[in-house]
Amino acid sequence: MTATTGFPAPISLADGLVLRQAQPADLDQIGTLLAERGEPADALDHRLVVTDPDAGWSACAVVVDGDRVVSTATLLDEEVRIGSVHLPAGQVELVATDREYEGRGLVRALMRWAHDRSAARGHVMQAMIGIPYFYRLFGYEYAIDIPPAQTVRTPPPGEGTPALRAARPSEIPAMAALQDATQSRFDVAMPHSAACWRWLLAHEASNLWVLEQADAVVAVGRTTPPDDGVLLAEAAARDEAAARDLLRGVAALVPDSEVRVVHRAGTVTATAWQEFLDYEPRKQAEQYYVRIPDVAALLGRLRPLLWHRLTTAGMDRTGRDIVISTFGAHYRIPVHADGLGEVVAGGAMQSPGIVGGAGVAPDYLPALLFGPHGIEGLTRIRPDVYARREEELFQALFPPLTADLLTYYLPY
Repeated sequence: MTATTGFPAPISLADGLVLRQAQPADLDQIGTLLAERGEPADALDHRLVVTDPDAGWSACAVVVDGDRVVSTATLLDEEVRIGSVHLPAGQVELVATDREYEGRGLVRALMRWAHDRSAARGHVMQAMIGIPYFYRLFGYEYAIDIPPAQTVRTPPPGEGTPALRAARPSEIPAMAALQDATQSRFDVAMPHSAACWRWLLAHEASNLWVLEQADAVVAVGRTTPPDDGVLLAEAAARDEAAARDLLRGVAALVPDSEVRVVHRAGTVTATAWQEFLDYEPRKQAEQYYVRIPDVAALLGRLRPLLWHRLTTAGMDRTGRDIVISTFGAHYRIPVHADGLGEVVAGGAMQSPGIVGGAGVAPDYLPALLFGPHGIEGLTRIRPDVYARREEELFQALFPPLTADLLTYYLPY
């Protein structure tokens, strides 16, 4: 999507504050605010977004007190693939409020703006990384595991130093192709948008590296600045030899520093690096947030996937509805001989088992649809997630999923 979507009229808030679309005259103030409340590099990242033709100024909102910018947020366009279904999604980033104006509900107002804009852009979900718990106040729930980072015990052996170099804009298609091949192994994936690839080449929070052989890009990785060691993330390689050379090349960049790598389970890099890493169990859960604004709309988009799972399991449910209750509401999906019908939303249903349905607490619906536990795993840890009379059906419809999300900022 491009930046042609209209922006609503300015919104008056309490104490004379106004929420409106950001504009070029706000650029320096927004940059200063982001740098003060976040990282110095955030100012450049914001500039890259609002001056990009695929995002533009309508992607950003500010709250102003007269001519003073006191709070801001930016909404990015994303796409989440689950199975073969592609879901338009939004991601909120670059959120900051002046300390003098905290506690006035400005972030809440900006999140409401972001979600309204997200709906206008056709997004059926939002995904993000953010402050622990905070974004649950705005309808987000933890759903998708963030992969762990492991320490490199010793770099792979090899002669010479691999020809690792900074990526170039002309190599975006090659890098994207390597990531697409890597993400094809996962049930759920969020790739970088074309715009995000451009921003990543220019911003300062991480560096993009490529390994070239015979004039072809055979590996790509993204590293953090070498402050207290280096993190290698989003690594993708054509084969195991290229993956090992990528790791050797990154280690050579910082010979006296610790290198950690993000473990993308089941990928070429994970296999190639296995013997060179010290695997440590994760001490605390780390997950991406997901928000589902309209359950019926999302389930409607997922009908081809649910039908595929149903038929793959060899279940003939013709003439019988699939019923999912979030207790305060419920959703019926008719099963026809050739596919699933339109989702029908209804009112409260406290005992879905009576009609052969599943019960899912609304705050666990994102984890059910996108997470690693599936309904069987969630049932073991949540009394309010169950499918007592139709366990086989709902285990087929909602299995455990693997996931790999690429975001503007690394979640580490």
